[in-house]
Amino acid sequence: MQSIFRASVAILLALLLQPVLSAEGLIESALTRAKDNRGEIERALKDVPKAQAEGMQFLVSHMPERDLQKLSAKYLLNNVKFAYQAWNESPWKDQIPKEVFFNDVLPYASINERRDDWREDFLKRFKPLIKDAKTPGEAAALLNQRVFPTLKVRYSTKRRKADQSPYESIESGLASCSGLTVLLIDACRSQGIPARFVGTPLWSDNSGNHSWVEVWDDGWHFTGAAEPTGNNLDRAWFLGRASKANRDSYLNSIYATSWKKTPINFPLVWDPRIDYIRAVNVTDRYTNRDAKIPEGHVRVMFRVLDAKGQRLNARIKVLDDEGKSVFAAKTNDERFDANDHITKALPKGKEFQLQIGAGPQTIKFKVEKEDQLISFQLSS
Repeated sequence: MQSIFRASVAILLALLLQPVLSAEGLIESALTRAKDNRGEIERALKDVPKAQAEGMQFLVSHMPERDLQKLSAKYLLNNVKFAYQAWNESPWKDQIPKEVFFNDVLPYASINERRDDWREDFLKRFKPLIKDAKTPGEAAALLNQRVFPTLKVRYSTKRRKADQSPYESIESGLASCSGLTVLLIDACRSQGIPARFVGTPLWSDNSGNHSWVEVWDDGWHFTGAAEPTGNNLDRAWFLGRASKANRDSYLNSIYATSWKKTPINFPLVWDPRIDYIRAVNVTDRYTNRDAKIPEGHVRVMFRVLDAKGQRLNARIKVLDDEGKSVFAAKTNDERFDANDHITKALPKGKEFQLQIGAGPQTIKFKVEKEDQLISFQLSS
């Protein structure tokens, strides 16, 4: 576990210190790191249809080095082709933001699993299972109910390895929670449903680790792979343990994978040496689920940005009209989901002061609506 922590600190420091590259810079960096496989990556970028070019560029820009040096143009072109086809044919296309499609439908892998060419097969195989679904959440729930019995894949500690690819799990019929999660994510993505790998390296009571799936339906929702709860999401046996996670502890946080590069990596307990799986910290969404909002109050969100618009981990304090402290916290930086902000229930219609930093800098705001976002951008 200490080796996981040391690796994460080194990666975080390196990412925070490196310059921010432009889109062109990211592509050129990817081509350089592809080494002898550069020709295949260039061919994928050149031959992709114009309507899919932006997606291919995103995929290549954030590909792990292992894939840049091995994957063929044909593999990448097929992946992008059928990802766009699934998205365009789905009833929920207009409900999926482009950036969510890029990050959580388009990728061909979730973690370090073997790179199977599953996209076209899964598109055809699972489409009949969700023919009546109208939303991505409904479709994901149906896939969780039907995919595993159809494929005859079940959970077992006798699986060959934790990080099985979808076809490895199908061939053996057995998988860990991680292997089941990878399989359900790929089934969802094959139908244009945004899905991502989520888990914790260690529950706060030291009872082990776990992995599960989040799917996008006007926000992120969770479900346990091969652990369906009917047509419902956001229900699972592990909620009690997840509610006790610790966002400030590397080992006891809850993470969701990200294809786009982020300041932190997803900690793989089966191989702590792997540092190329990017992640965001989503702990707060699990620990704050049962918070009750008093009558007459609404949720207010807070963020602090640097001069370039990047979120900062900054100390804030909210004061009432008499100057008394209401609450203090630290805002979320780029290690956390883009829509994951420090949140506090405050009385609607009242005015407050927001203090930023030890200085401090102060702004006034009035609570006007539910999920109001109070944003402060530093000038330098």
